[in-house]
Amino acid sequence: MRIAVVGTGYVGLVAGAGFAEFGNRVACIDTDQKKIERLKNGEIPIYEPGLEDLVKRNAKEDRLWFTTSLPEGVKDAEVVLIAVGTPQGEDGSADMKYVMGVADELARSLDHEAVVVLKSTVPVGTNDRVQALLDQKGRVRARVVNNPEFLKEGDAVHDFLRPDRVVVGARDDVGRAVMQRLYAPLQMTNDRLMFMSPRSAEMTKYVANAMLATRISFMNEIARLCEATGADVNAVRRGAGSDSRIGPKFLFPGPGYGGSCFPKDVSALIHLGREHDVKLEVVSAVAEVNVKQKEVLFQKVARQLGTLKDTRVAVWGLAFKPKTDDVREAPALVLIEMLLAAGAEVRAHDPEARAQARIGLGAKADKVIFVDHPYDATVGADALVLVTEWQEYRSPDFERLKAQMRRHVIVDGRNVWQALAPQRLGFKYEGIGIHVESA
Repeated sequence: MRIAVVGTGYVGLVAGAGFAEFGNRVACIDTDQKKIERLKNGEIPIYEPGLEDLVKRNAKEDRLWFTTSLPEGVKDAEVVLIAVGTPQGEDGSADMKYVMGVADELARSLDHEAVVVLKSTVPVGTNDRVQALLDQKGRVRARVVNNPEFLKEGDAVHDFLRPDRVVVGARDDVGRAVMQRLYAPLQMTNDRLMFMSPRSAEMTKYVANAMLATRISFMNEIARLCEATGADVNAVRRGAGSDSRIGPKFLFPGPGYGGSCFPKDVSALIHLGREHDVKLEVVSAVAEVNVKQKEVLFQKVARQLGTLKDTRVAVWGLAFKPKTDDVREAPALVLIEMLLAAGAEVRAHDPEARAQARIGLGAKADKVIFVDHPYDATVGADALVLVTEWQEYRSPDFERLKAQMRRHVIVDGRNVWQALAPQRLGFKYEGIGIHVESA
């Protein structure tokens, strides 16, 4: 099949490379000239394990190509995927200007019948809006289908090539048939396609992310209760998660969720509820708990050190999760801003996200010392805070840390060092939702 993908972010680039891997001819389109030139030169603008190899291999085989011209990219395309951003607006709603802008340009550019697929996360009713625009302004018949993505950053390539399910919102047999052809390579051993109405598909994406965010916020709230009562949240999550009705996933406490999806989609769902006069009290509480949780690491450091003025705090991990360079809504940036405001010096390390963290912090980045090696951040430090559980942080040299640090305070935002018992070496150790007795 001939496919065009509009947008070369996480979703668009992974989808484009993934469909090319199945043997399709895929054009990836973006208005960012510099990004397109980098992609043409084999440079991947985002860090995502496995993506670079996938892009280079399919570009070399001439199955994947890049352009800034939408008319050129969609020429002869049977399927056009819209995978542009839907950022959060000031009122919490999803900003649809990029999606509708692409739809408007498609109406002027398409000179043959095609199926237009909404990969972007869009509010309920967007399919209707796009279909109406194409019907009104388009020169040819274009059918609009929803196909929301469920990719996890850090594992997006695997998720695309081996999805749990493929949700498709289509209103007619022609759209369904085209989507069946598009995803036929994934149907060899398992029927992963789930057909439903466009509005149901649009809602499914938001509900899935809100449900996962709810589990995270719920366990973070329980973690605070565990600290207050002397219970161990890790024992509690294992006990509760062993129930097959609950399951163990997304029950790990931490410093709050971040990234490009959960915060934005939870907010958009709340806004959608307001538009339809449905007060989503549980979802609203999820967002409120997450905002409070992002302050927990700072509160723990402040409690251990007392005044933070003229102290030095080492931060390990800047990305919102491991295996990505994405710092959008990252708890580490909230922590750093609070530490700087309190007068602390911050030294930070991350294997992949330092450049993005500089951008995310803006002018405040000039006050942060970004280091190339994690132990460089801890020299003379009064406290070490683990924010992101990268593999290289999981088994640190505590003897080296003890020798290098000025004061021996460790705040473990992911509880990955609990079993290593740093307190036995004389550290003041705090995790999330656990009570640790001093050695």
